[in-house]
Amino acid sequence: MPPEENKKLPPPVLLSAVVCDQVIIDARTNKASVIGIFENISAPKYPARHPRLAFFFELTNGRGKTELTIKLVDVQNEDKTLWECTVQQESKDVRQVVNSTFDIGGIKFPHPGEYRFQVYAGTTLLGERRIICTELPLPEDK
Repeated sequence: MPPEENKKLPPPVLLSAVVCDQVIIDARTNKASVIGIFENISAPKYPARHPRLAFFFELTNGRGKTELTIKLVDVQNEDKTLWECTVQQESKDVRQVVNSTFDIGGIKFPHPGEYRFQVYAGTTLLGERRIICTELPLPEDK
């Protein structure tokens, strides 16, 4: 489908979005196993670098090829983008559920507070998933 026709169609629907430790895709069945879902990150001081996380989401109601952009933004800093990736996703049928996984290493969170993973189809925000970062000082040695 030509891109100009695709712009007239409704965007896909975001069914789910999770932040987790890892996603394992079974090679035989193509089933996804989402491991270690979380929404909070604690660190003894900020800025803090998170060694590894995965962002997993499912879409339906897709029509042909759609350009998707995934962003991690800092809500307290005017939605400054900390990480971004753009991909093409194809749906063969509007009833199809298509999932995507992004393994992300070394994200640096500048301060405690709220961050969000956002999923866009073109310029349309399909939805977001919040992460709350908190400062949890290490216990003092006695």
